[in-house]
Amino acid sequence: MLPVIAFFAGFAFGWFRAAKRGGNTLDKLQYGVGHAIAFALAGLFLGIIAARTGLV
Repeated sequence: MLPVIAFFAGFAFGWFRAAKRGGNTLDKLQYGVGHAIAFALAGLFLGIIAARTGLV
């Protein structure tokens, strides 16, 4: 569940970051997807680490 939440949080973060820099819609989509993938991967690794160490 953590990677899914991180995906959407990353997309929103990337979208707002591109908007802050004055990007058009395609820039916002590119930043959103890029950040979403990075956040989802980070969430996946954190979930794996948590499961292997017994935190979950």
